[in-house]
Amino acid sequence: MFDKLSVIEKRYEELCNLVSDPQVISDQKKFAALCKEQSDIELIVEKYREYRAAKNAADEAMEMLGEKLDKDFRDLVQAELEESKDKMDSLEAELKILLLPKDPNDDKNVIVEIRGGAGGDEAALFAADLLRMYSMYAEMKRWKVETLSLNATELGGIKEISFEIAGQGAYSRLKYESGVHRVQRIPSTESGGRIHTSTVTVAVLPTAEDIEVEINPNDLRIDVFRSGGPGGQSVNTTDSAVRITHIPTGLVVSCQDEKSQHKNKDKAMKILRSRLYDLMQAQQNLEIAQQRKSQVGTGDRSERIRTYNFPQGRVTDHRIGLTLHRLDSILDGDLDEIIDALITYFQSEKLRGEQ
Repeated sequence: MFDKLSVIEKRYEELCNLVSDPQVISDQKKFAALCKEQSDIELIVEKYREYRAAKNAADEAMEMLGEKLDKDFRDLVQAELEESKDKMDSLEAELKILLLPKDPNDDKNVIVEIRGGAGGDEAALFAADLLRMYSMYAEMKRWKVETLSLNATELGGIKEISFEIAGQGAYSRLKYESGVHRVQRIPSTESGGRIHTSTVTVAVLPTAEDIEVEINPNDLRIDVFRSGGPGGQSVNTTDSAVRITHIPTGLVVSCQDEKSQHKNKDKAMKILRSRLYDLMQAQQNLEIAQQRKSQVGTGDRSERIRTYNFPQGRVTDHRIGLTLHRLDSILDGDLDEIIDALITYFQSEKLRGEQ
């Protein structure tokens, strides 16, 4: 590991010199690529240098303990040695995680798809709650949210919605949200006070660029039609709604939120591209899993990942056994504690798989 860290440090020093070179600065594309590479390894180098400093302090303390010292000074040196060793252990654990292969999608924006599952109107209402939760979380992170496709109900719920969240690290923070979210609460229409259980599915897809997913126009069937909505809302007099079918995979995407057919087509293509990219990745992950006989963090969307229990005011993430008794703040977008715990868990699992 330390040989690898030494190589990374040398590369970092080389990059520092390169990004200061006027010839490199004049080539904006090359300059941006080198700056990104430098940024990607900067934290690793910082932690490695901290580790070396702690090791040097430990070595000096060990050397001093070999000399004749009075009791008070020896105790002080011994304390410094223990402190340096503890710091080395902590930094070594951090470095092991930092050296894990980085998910190439972590810096990407995401398309989040929320669909009401079992539970009818109650599931649709909770889908709207989850939309609000993720929107508020994005606002806290200063990320931008844009609705791509929406199918609402007359009661204010959501049958299905696709929206994009754009911002630094969006995928790295949200990728473990994919799965089945379960809600337990008493519906407002329930006179007997019985608790109902409903489910909502969430899919988090990294946005895909044109170069990552090549779509043959001949593989697409594009239909246009008039949009409609609950209560007669958003009904157009022109055929502005767009439905795109990807014939080889059978994937179908519809968009009708914009009055412009062209804008609806662009949004539908963005969703289709991300779904195809996600499908391609799932196939690759399956192949890797079959080769390794194990797979960490599959994010299987059929898996029940979290329960939101309203009567008890608690949220439980079943993957890591984490229960928090602050349902209201979580639904207001305060997700960092859950997300940080998930990241730590899956990093540990990945580290175990690498060993």
